[in-house]
Amino acid sequence: MLDHVFARTAKSVNGELHYLRAMPKTVHWGYFDAGLAPALRVKSGDFVWAEAITHHAGDAPDLLMDDAITRIFTEIPESDRNPGVHIMTGPIYVEDAKPGDMLEVRYLQMTPRMRYGSNLAAHWGYLYKEMGEKERVTIYKIDDTSQTAEALYAYDVAEKYLTPGRITHCPACDRQPALKGFRIPCRPHLGTAGVATNVTGRISSVPPGAHGGNIDNWRIGAGSTMYYPVQVEGGLFSVGDPHISQGDGELSGTAIEASLNVMFQISVHKDFEFPSPLLETPNYWIVHGFDEDLNVAMRHASVDMLRFLTEQHKLSKDDAYSLMSIASDFAVTQVVDGRQGVHVKIPRRPFPACD
Repeated sequence: MLDHVFARTAKSVNGELHYLRAMPKTVHWGYFDAGLAPALRVKSGDFVWAEAITHHAGDAPDLLMDDAITRIFTEIPESDRNPGVHIMTGPIYVEDAKPGDMLEVRYLQMTPRMRYGSNLAAHWGYLYKEMGEKERVTIYKIDDTSQTAEALYAYDVAEKYLTPGRITHCPACDRQPALKGFRIPCRPHLGTAGVATNVTGRISSVPPGAHGGNIDNWRIGAGSTMYYPVQVEGGLFSVGDPHISQGDGELSGTAIEASLNVMFQISVHKDFEFPSPLLETPNYWIVHGFDEDLNVAMRHASVDMLRFLTEQHKLSKDDAYSLMSIASDFAVTQVVDGRQGVHVKIPRRPFPACD
């Protein structure tokens, strides 16, 4: 249906439905940039079906790449894949989104494009030295019936992953068995998504920040809602770095990287503001903190959760502080993106019914 279009619109009950294909002209590789022309323009409340492509498709091109993905890898030169690594689809311009507003993105569906994904034990992984300073790829296959993934094979890579979109011709590599009998629950999510920052030029897609970016929180999947602080007119929202499973920490350097088709509703809020990406799930409110120092990231998450409880739920600072200590859980989101992440989740159950 969508083979010959890269952006298309259809009518829906509550808003228009737009289709955004990932093509060389609709993706930007490795960065956010407020100067980019929009790949799509939508109104507040519209729905978007978008393709998110993994930059690790080259780890097993016979399994992770189709003709459209191959075009992205072959037509975007290596010199234009910087300063980060992720293939970002967009940006999407949201009418009437202004700096100071909050962009609500309600994620409705995340469907694997292919039945395979790749995990890389990379040189930026937390235990790279302890693992002998080698890189190793493990390819996983998705079982659609059980919604689990199992390792298909693994192989060592001699060179470091320095070129985003490196293609390894694994038919000639030494394929080794891995994790025999293990089945990993699939939880598709976006590792990287966010708005453009209010600076001139390219901003790397690798570190997370107030704009969102590479948060790598596996809870940003179907059924969750993210709130991103708008920094430039239109928001200029992009999605990328799709995963089918990841643990908190993302210790080896990556998740199971796999392309996803993503459906979401995007809306503008002018009735509240928040300094960092805010995540709402059916059971939790989740606040994020980032810094090169994990202790500072923890403090940022703590201060922003305190602000959330006092400003949005009208608790006194004393009450909010007590509630955070007895009911919230802090965890390390990731330690491999340069700027490390901590998230704090507080259950919605204790809140009054009006929440």
